[in-house]
Amino acid sequence: MTMPHAGLAAKSTITDRWTPPSNLPNTLPAMLEQAALNHPKRDAIIDGAVHIDYASLLQSSHAVAASLIAMGVEAGDRVAIWAPNMSEWILAACGIHAAGAVMVPLNTRMKGSEAVDILDRSQAKVLFCIGNFLGQYYPRMLEGIRPSTLHHVVVLREGFNAAHDATQDMDWSDFLQKTTPDSQLKVAGRIANLTANSTADLMFTSGTTGRPKGVMAAHGPTIRAFSAWGRVVGLQPDDRYLIVNPFFHSFGYKAGWVAAFIQGATVYPEQVFEAEAVLTRIAQEKISFLPGPPTLFLSMLAHPKLKAFDISSLRVAVTGSANVPPILITRMREELGIDNVTTAYGLTECGGCATVCDPEDSAETVASTCGRAIPGTEVRCVDAQGQAVPTGEPGEVQLRGYHVMQGYFGDEAATREAIDSEGWLHTGDVGVLDANGYLKITDRLKDMFILGGFNCYPAEIERLLADHPAIAQVAVIGLPDERMGEVGCACVILRDGVQLTAEELIAWSRTHMANYKVPRHVLFCTQFPLNASNKVLKRELVDIAKAKFL
Repeated sequence: MTMPHAGLAAKSTITDRWTPPSNLPNTLPAMLEQAALNHPKRDAIIDGAVHIDYASLLQSSHAVAASLIAMGVEAGDRVAIWAPNMSEWILAACGIHAAGAVMVPLNTRMKGSEAVDILDRSQAKVLFCIGNFLGQYYPRMLEGIRPSTLHHVVVLREGFNAAHDATQDMDWSDFLQKTTPDSQLKVAGRIANLTANSTADLMFTSGTTGRPKGVMAAHGPTIRAFSAWGRVVGLQPDDRYLIVNPFFHSFGYKAGWVAAFIQGATVYPEQVFEAEAVLTRIAQEKISFLPGPPTLFLSMLAHPKLKAFDISSLRVAVTGSANVPPILITRMREELGIDNVTTAYGLTECGGCATVCDPEDSAETVASTCGRAIPGTEVRCVDAQGQAVPTGEPGEVQLRGYHVMQGYFGDEAATREAIDSEGWLHTGDVGVLDANGYLKITDRLKDMFILGGFNCYPAEIERLLADHPAIAQVAVIGLPDERMGEVGCACVILRDGVQLTAEELIAWSRTHMANYKVPRHVLFCTQFPLNASNKVLKRELVDIAKAKFL
């Protein structure tokens, strides 16, 4: 590995970027108040024809909070959002926080049963939901299975019909009319009662158990971590930030609009990634800041009309979430003309960010490492006995710091398993630390692969595939893919006397699970390789599948 880090701390600009400010607000509503005070007339959000400045954003968040309070939402109650990136998503989230409630984001690729599982377990009282999106009317996916604890559904856009939707459903404008003078007066009290340790969000992340677990994160750590992230990567008040990463993910929510509002930048939500649409928007809106998984930038580079778009405004790109080839970083700098290209590492359980590369690091460093720990974070690699391994040796990556989650919602046993008695978060990732404290992820203890920036957990996909009547046994593995980083492969043993084609199983999967979970390959087997404990040897399955499909 090259050693580009030596001497960087001596540069005042870099030292300043890594030095946290002393006047950070403690809560997300306080962060909005500070932004409205500092940048009242600057656009906070531009979503098509909708322009919302920071002063209006603050007012709107209080209006949303007042309506939630009028509808019976108490401090600490859960309120969910199931929608693509849009201005109403942000307004709803900011209003949830201002009401003292806990925001529960739902993945827009989920099917109804998957969404209901999270709505039920979180006991969400209200759901903000998109209407028509990706060929589906989302509220209809809840018909007949809506949890009894879900009292109201607010349809944000597209297709709401009061005559056909459930009686407790309403559209966005009707929701805003729910406010009362009494509920408006209560907003200030709800905000005042929040502390840095108040739970801000409950983000469900799948795990090796096969069922998503709810990660509880507090207000203060989110602000502190993404203030640091924004400063290191170079996010500035005059940046135009195109957020393609979904808001239901930490990359689009915390490293997205939260980081932008901390710095006073302007957010441009993008609902779906499509290379030409993004290139067009960069050229038309003079976008300067664009994070995303490697897939996003590979698709832009592969676009046949790339040179026809003026994307010279692009100043900063942040990538990660998958293996990054060094040549990609070089091409982003040279062919896309982005001066500052960097990478970061984190997981939902640590709030989304733990390490980050400095933009002045070399292309090889940015591609081959995840950077060094943000201020206030400890990173170590340990062996199977929990002892720190020497520099340059692989071990499980463990994190400790202010932004480690509060725990898994309603699951103390899983929390104790993830965070030990000394406060170290066991990530399940295998990594190597170099002499300068830069982390390189080399493997995963967790049975997981990453498709285009989405974490895919085989245990969860296996649980869903096991419902297929033709399947006797199934094991899911990840295979390398040039465009998506990794894709899923279902290794299947069929029941006796039953026939099933790969095309049929993939088609069935598309109707029963989120699209990113659907296997791209199917490997039919008569038996699985097993170890002495009768556990499937997935590494051997990977070798078999690679020989067949790659």
